[in-house]
Amino acid sequence: MSEQEAAAAGTSEVNSDDETTPGYQAPAKKTVDEIANLDADDEALVKYKQALLGSSVPGGSGDLKVTVLSMTFITQGREDIVLDLTTDLDKIKSQTITIKEGCEYRLKIVFKVDNQIVSGLRMMQVVSRKGVNIGKQNFMVGSYGPKDEPQEYTTPVEEAPSGMLARGKYKAKCKFTDDDKISWLEWDWSFQIEKDWC
Repeated sequence: MSEQEAAAAGTSEVNSDDETTPGYQAPAKKTVDEIANLDADDEALVKYKQALLGSSVPGGSGDLKVTVLSMTFITQGREDIVLDLTTDLDKIKSQTITIKEGCEYRLKIVFKVDNQIVSGLRMMQVVSRKGVNIGKQNFMVGSYGPKDEPQEYTTPVEEAPSGMLARGKYKAKCKFTDDDKISWLEWDWSFQIEKDWC
């Protein structure tokens, strides 16, 4: 985390004001059927849409549903740490994972989209230590069509804080939302920065 992030202060709530990406404008809402029927006479476009949406779209007529399945902590040389977000979120909140100071890591979010296209999925995370915000991240995940299989997004590489003063326990509040400001899931997790892996 940068010094600017470390200097940021405030509450540890994920603020809905942070749900926008500068320069991004949400597309007009269309159903899967509307998109599939557009330009039906253009063979290349039909093939492109099939590649994006699949040749047989699951559901297609029900309400949009996004299910966040897991978040995985990924770093080189270590086994991935998977948090199953379909289980008791209070249990995940009470667990603490250990992270070596200064290690480079990424977070992978696995989710499933059912029935309709979701636009502007994003993951927001506010990290705090001793009740003070030290970092805020807003990851634009993208727009996804419904599929039978889960889909995933992996964040860019981040570096864990390092140094004696950086060691200790951190709490993170996460929120997975979309252009319509629907909060599909909010969860908390915590991590301990140590000099080495335990």
